Amino acid sequence: MTEFIEQYNLAGLLIGVCTFLIIGLFHPLVIKGEYYIGVKVKWIFLVAGIIFLAAALWVRSVIGSSLLGVTAFSCFWSIKEVNEQVERVRKGWFPANPKRAGRSD
Repeated sequence: MTEFIEQYNLAGLLIGVCTFLIIGLFHPLVIKGEYYIGVKVKWIFLVAGIIFLAAALWVRSVIGSSLLGVTAFSCFWSIKEVNEQVERVRKGWFPANPKRAGRSD
């Protein structure tokens, strides 16, 4: 498979499509994470981001390292997005978890 990607110069296209999918995956992860865990989910994103970042530095494949790096920085960006999700819930744009209503996590 790698030979096919290299032969037809598809690495950039593959990285682009996978980046799109990774970013798309993180939107519901932020929403569900804030709903079920609260703002403490930021710590999960931080730890996951550090792990993916270390893996990106360890992997020798350009495609693999790139995708791990994209995932790492998507985790880091999600930390910021959790704060914004809290604000969206406060405004009523997203439902609040009734089991956590009134609690500040």
